[in-house]
Amino acid sequence: MKVLILAGGLGTRLSEETTIVPKPLVEIGNKPILWHIMKCYSHYGFNDFVILLGYKGYSIKEFFANYFLHQSDVTIDLSTGKIDIHKNDSEPWKVTLLDTGEQTMTGGRIKRAASIINNEPFMLTYGDGVADIDISKLVQAHEAGKKLITMTSVQPEGRFGALDIAEGNVVTSFREKPKGDGSWINGGFFVCQPGVLNYIVNDTIVFEKEPLENLASDTQLMTYKHEGFWKCMDTLRDKTQLNEMWNSGNAKWKIWK
Repeated sequence: MKVLILAGGLGTRLSEETTIVPKPLVEIGNKPILWHIMKCYSHYGFNDFVILLGYKGYSIKEFFANYFLHQSDVTIDLSTGKIDIHKNDSEPWKVTLLDTGEQTMTGGRIKRAASIINNEPFMLTYGDGVADIDISKLVQAHEAGKKLITMTSVQPEGRFGALDIAEGNVVTSFREKPKGDGSWINGGFFVCQPGVLNYIVNDTIVFEKEPLENLASDTQLMTYKHEGFWKCMDTLRDKTQLNEMWNSGNAKWKIWK
């Protein structure tokens, strides 16, 4: 099953970084967040990736074009151009880099991969979110549900402390940054049947609007509730927190060895 990763957005809320590189190349622990996402899928044996490019897509192409060399110990004969590989630590990934246009919306980017999907089930996620989700269980849930699409739902951590206040303004409990208010949100990490593409008309379609709304109306959208770790790198604050987790050895999304 191919894994599609949306990697073409402008990342304007992380402009401190994205004026230089596209958001999926912003680094967590000296590796792009895109690499971390791919490592999570690879841990469960999914190694065939389709990266849906847009803004600064050439930078992502260059990253993967040079990846094998950067992961290798080599001898280069400058007189002949011959390169001898002594050791290589590259992952067993097949990576298709698909330019889907800078102005294309998320739905349009997915639709442009139709010929690569080849009428087969596929996985889909965003290029800025990491989680310790069990991909194998997600796929099993999708297959058991027999719907066109399964969305992973999560409860993000709150940004502020929460108070329970009794009569007389007495605080009866305090919880520092509890998980959300009980509601579940779209966490990415989708599993899709090829029929999902029929809900996307053209490049102007935002996947999270008409397609998902219509799939829900047609009772073809189910969810897989993930109660573990999940975090989206939306702002510089998020990037800082993810790096702190990685540097302290507390990167909960690092499920690989």
